[in-house]
Amino acid sequence: MNHLSPSDYIVFFIYFIVVSGYGYWVYRSKRSKDVDTKDYFLAQGSLTWWAIGASIIASNISSEHFIAMSGSGFAMGLAIASYEWMAAATLIIVAVFFLPIYIKNKIYTMPQFLSQRYNDTVSGIMAIFWLLIYIFVNLTSIFFLGALAIQTITGISFNACIIALAIFSIFITLGGMKVIGYTDVIQVFVLVMGGLITCYMALDLVSDKLGTHGVINALASLKEQAPDHFHMIFSKGDKYWDDLPGVAVLAGGLWINNLNYWGCNQYIVQRALGADLKTGRAGLIFAAFLKLLIPLIVVIPGIAAYVLYQHGYFQTEMMDGHTLKPDHAYPILMNLLPSGLKGLAFAALTAAIVASLAGKSNSIATIFTLDVYKKYLNKGASEKKLVNVGRITVIVASVIAMVVAPALRTFDQVYQFVQEYVGFVSPGIFTIFLLGLFWKRTTSKAALITAIATIPLSILFKALPQLTNGAIEPIPFLHRMTWVFGILMIGTVVVTLLDRDSKNNKKGLEVDSSMFKVSQGFIIASVAIVGILTALYTVFW
Repeated sequence: MNHLSPSDYIVFFIYFIVVSGYGYWVYRSKRSKDVDTKDYFLAQGSLTWWAIGASIIASNISSEHFIAMSGSGFAMGLAIASYEWMAAATLIIVAVFFLPIYIKNKIYTMPQFLSQRYNDTVSGIMAIFWLLIYIFVNLTSIFFLGALAIQTITGISFNACIIALAIFSIFITLGGMKVIGYTDVIQVFVLVMGGLITCYMALDLVSDKLGTHGVINALASLKEQAPDHFHMIFSKGDKYWDDLPGVAVLAGGLWINNLNYWGCNQYIVQRALGADLKTGRAGLIFAAFLKLLIPLIVVIPGIAAYVLYQHGYFQTEMMDGHTLKPDHAYPILMNLLPSGLKGLAFAALTAAIVASLAGKSNSIATIFTLDVYKKYLNKGASEKKLVNVGRITVIVASVIAMVVAPALRTFDQVYQFVQEYVGFVSPGIFTIFLLGLFWKRTTSKAALITAIATIPLSILFKALPQLTNGAIEPIPFLHRMTWVFGILMIGTVVVTLLDRDSKNNKKGLEVDSSMFKVSQGFIIASVAIVGILTALYTVFW
């Protein structure tokens, strides 16, 4: 039944009041008399390691995960968890190698890095790329999936759900990064607790319907009932090979995807840029541990829904006309929760959606205000004017995303849509950042050519077919990313070496080996994460 009981609404409104009230308290208690851009956009020096880690995860985990990744769990199984588990390893690399360079060179936005390392032309082009991706792919998909989930759970109209999400997220975002960072701690706690409860109840339902006697036995039963859903690495010829092509998840395009997302992404790195190196690294390693939990929260419920569907349950609910819709799996499971717990799970889902909307909106505002408006439209703007422009940008970006969101109804698995279309620019961005950070000779001309060539080259490889078992098929997008990245890397190096002045390039950043030294505690935590990942891939290969 698609509605919330009075007890569900009570639980949800308690969550809403706590988050809103705490956010307002943070805003009142931590605001300065004159709020400047570093304070509003970065909360410089104000976030603790646990607030940084929680905020990173809150910005990352959204309806894309609860709805779309759970839908991919329904469709393809545990293999989709590679996006989460490989991200944990990626965060270690970012903490060791990327973060110290950003902090040492006082980098606050990604376009600022490009301007400082290359020139304003490269920075301007990439700033536009980021704004387009953040608004038309990221923000839009979160609005769509969030509204779809809330509509399924409550019966409230899709448009009303989008408007409500926008108002809630804008309310949080307008307070700046301090409010976002500290309210994200509550958001993460709620989404983890609510997600674990939903996972438990999904397994309990499997136990009840299939007679497995207990949640632990139900988890084992999932593997018995759907063995094809418990493989991390697909073999060539598998149905979902195009989405996750074999070992590319361990030694191919997924690394490009992850390193670009976690190391060169404004709304992720932004959380740590306002802190000192020790605090920022601790926040990133905390986020890495949290990433290990995410598949348990979102993928396992999707697999449970698949097994139940195979046994005749949810036949009507999973269909949209004559089409099976995997993205319906998580909302359907939530509708089966008892009163009160359903309200908590609904609060968890809302927390994930709102926190991610707030984080992405803040980053959109940061890039537009500091790297477009201040640089090209009003160079003499005051700090107060810039903060106000940032707030207006949040509202405008949200309205655009709300209008575009309904167009995503044509996709079966929105998570794959997000990954593929972000992948059109990821190889180029990562090439420019990687060489810009670690090879001082890289020239602005080479970076500009790479920036311009990225999208056309990605479109070309999407159009190119490959011959598979005698049939002509499209190249899997993770393979396309690897090819595009390799070509761009070679091209950037060649153009740089052909430039005689590259040896005397004065645009290189300040880098020395001492920056990459880490504490003993960080090493222990990193080894633990890598050990857990090794065990997971060994068991579920």
